[in-house]
Amino acid sequence: MIELIKSLFNNMGYIILIGFVVTRTNSFKNIIQKDKFQKKDLIILSCIFGAFGILGTYIGTDINGAIANTRIIGVMAGGILCGPFVGIMSGFIAGIHRYIIDFGGITAFPCAVTTITTGFLSGVLYKKCKNKNEDKSSYGFIGGILMESMEMILILLLSKPFNVALDIVQHIYIPMGFTNAIGISILILLIQSIFEEKEEIAAKQAKIALEVANKTLPYFREFEGNSFDKICEIIKDSIDADAVSITDKKYVLAHIGIGSDHHIKGQEIQTEATGKVIKTGEILALTKPEQINCPHKHCQLKSAIIAPLKDGDEIVGTLKIYYSKEDAISFRNKNLAIGLSQIISTQLEISKLGKLKEMATKAEIKALQAQINPHFLFNALNTIISFVRIDPGKARELIINLSTFLRYNLEAGDNFVDIYKELEQVKAYVEIEKARFGDKLNVIYNIDEDLDVKIPSLIIQPLVENSIKHGILVDSNRGTVKIYIKKINDNSVSIIIEDDGIGIPEEVINKVYENKMQENKIGICNVNNRLKYIYGKGLKIERLNRGTRVSFIVQAKKG
Repeated sequence: MIELIKSLFNNMGYIILIGFVVTRTNSFKNIIQKDKFQKKDLIILSCIFGAFGILGTYIGTDINGAIANTRIIGVMAGGILCGPFVGIMSGFIAGIHRYIIDFGGITAFPCAVTTITTGFLSGVLYKKCKNKNEDKSSYGFIGGILMESMEMILILLLSKPFNVALDIVQHIYIPMGFTNAIGISILILLIQSIFEEKEEIAAKQAKIALEVANKTLPYFREFEGNSFDKICEIIKDSIDADAVSITDKKYVLAHIGIGSDHHIKGQEIQTEATGKVIKTGEILALTKPEQINCPHKHCQLKSAIIAPLKDGDEIVGTLKIYYSKEDAISFRNKNLAIGLSQIISTQLEISKLGKLKEMATKAEIKALQAQINPHFLFNALNTIISFVRIDPGKARELIINLSTFLRYNLEAGDNFVDIYKELEQVKAYVEIEKARFGDKLNVIYNIDEDLDVKIPSLIIQPLVENSIKHGILVDSNRGTVKIYIKKINDNSVSIIIEDDGIGIPEEVINKVYENKMQENKIGICNVNNRLKYIYGKGLKIERLNRGTRVSFIVQAKKG
């Protein structure tokens, strides 16, 4: 038995060594690190893990006509890590091979059945440990012991003569059981380390995307003739590409890097690939010069990623990232390009709203709009970016909320607006903040229906923002903001914003009433002054046992 154990451990060592080499290749990593496997990927993975099973059979040791082997290592590991399809298919590949090469052998049928069953069990274990961060090696170890136990039982039941079958089981059960279980655990740990690599890569990509967003934002906010050139230059330097281009649907808007002598700003789009992305909205990864198909004979650009730029659902252009080497497009690069194209699309949509100051019509509104802190925009964009990868649907919702918030602030003048229109802007702001701070922030709306009332614009949101920033979230606290809007009678409506934060200091209340707030903290003071000017009475600010209540009454202006 000692010699058999040594032989099996040697065989396991071969499997693990080959597994280490295979799993470190870029081709394998590009498949295994995908968020979702395509049918082609599943077939390739099934063949790889099935090949591990075949190898385990060939390097096995003959024991009384049976083969002591490490066949189930690849099958079990493949299924646990890559899902039922890979487990079952690799099980069939290795199992049928085992039956054919020893057709009529004393253990051929039991071993083939066990190998195929291992594929099914690995699929079950995959569903039990679907959390990517969970240690799956223990499931592999237990699965290996179970399958080898099943194999021994089948040999005793199906193999003849019984005394030979019994002798085989006595010799190989313990060595094979533990060798395969250990081998499965080691192979799983090897491949799981690639998933950990993927998380590190994702973190780096997120960091790069955030840096690009922060660096390019000023150029989106104030467009000049060379803004797109600067944006391309920032992207190129941030991701170590050889060239970066941005186009609209017909023309090159900017091209920085290799090929700028013939990929010229203002020139019509030259390649069919770009036209295809604009038409279909699908990202293209081009790994050969002939796929890029540049009309210029001596173009040095050999690989490219072309991603669509969108304004809502409409494709408005492309982001193109080029490399001077063939086959330079990895799954990581493709994912990064998708993230960058979504960031640029978001910033393009925001940039359409124009400059805040140019849209202001009154000094009071202008002052309020100036309160839209650039940090709020950065934080909102960073929040959207963080959701782009993990929850694209939520990211789209936040883009809409940010657009609603900014558009309202830009368009608001000295006119009265429908109270529900004002609340749309408030809710858009709140949803952005809730996405940032999660369960730290709770907002409750208690609003009467059928309020056919118009109120001054930008009168509620600054008070809600004050409650969140200076009441609840100070010192990383958490809490609730309540917004009450109640009809008092046909002529007046009561509006109350209440929070359970740290409470407003008495000296701040006095400064608001006396109009002596600092210039960078004029939001609540501005609202108070406007209310006094319009209605003759401003805010009522109360410090509660826990938190602050701000209330005021507006006279109903209908129609």
